Amino acid sequence: MDAEFLGITELVEVPSVAVVVDVMRAFTVAAWAFAQGTEKIVLAESLDDALALKARHPDWVALKDGPPAPGFDMVNSPGLLRSVDLGGRTVVQKTTAGTVGALAVREASLVLCAGFVVAEATARLLRTRTSDSVTFVVTGDGGKADEDLACAQYIARRATEAGADAAGFLRRAAESRAAAELAEGVRKGVHPDDVALCLELDRFPFAMVAALEDSLMVLRPCALPSLADGASI
Repeated sequence: MDAEFLGITELVEVPSVAVVVDVMRAFTVAAWAFAQGTEKIVLAESLDDALALKARHPDWVALKDGPPAPGFDMVNSPGLLRSVDLGGRTVVQKTTAGTVGALAVREASLVLCAGFVVAEATARLLRTRTSDSVTFVVTGDGGKADEDLACAQYIARRATEAGADAAGFLRRAAESRAAAELAEGVRKGVHPDDVALCLELDRFPFAMVAALEDSLMVLRPCALPSLADGASI
């Protein structure tokens, strides 16, 4: 598999297969939302778009980065989300980097959204594809976020090497600037467990596939059989 690692602004053509990585915290939050019963996640273009969707669908759950804000139900924190019952609900998500990256590759034939919590399932789904080329979109810090690059590189290696060791990749993520900012309270809307939750390898037994549905970019879980031992909801 030919893997390419690009920041959002470096995307100059539509990839065939794209894996959009946001470890801290968009796609860790998305995975937790599915674990808590969410049916689908609509990735919003902007805060205003998220609020407009919420206005049209009052039963939907709107969440954003940063501190709480009027019109939004939740913030983009896995630690806060994990105690919420989202059974059958639709979530509208707008974040600084992750959702932007997914929308940037919306025309790709396959778009996967990933973090460490769904790394193995994502790699296994890539192994089922016939495409020789995969573009990993490193969303954070203008494409320089080491937690996202480490996760992308691990998934790429895991897609081709069954015995790939995650320890070094997880260590890089744990030592990243994003992890420090979350731990030190630089970023708002944070739970003390957020960093640890973002570094839980293979916490969930599904990949996450985004696709256009009636002009909206919609993320859904994709269950895979026979996931590696230890991954569970």
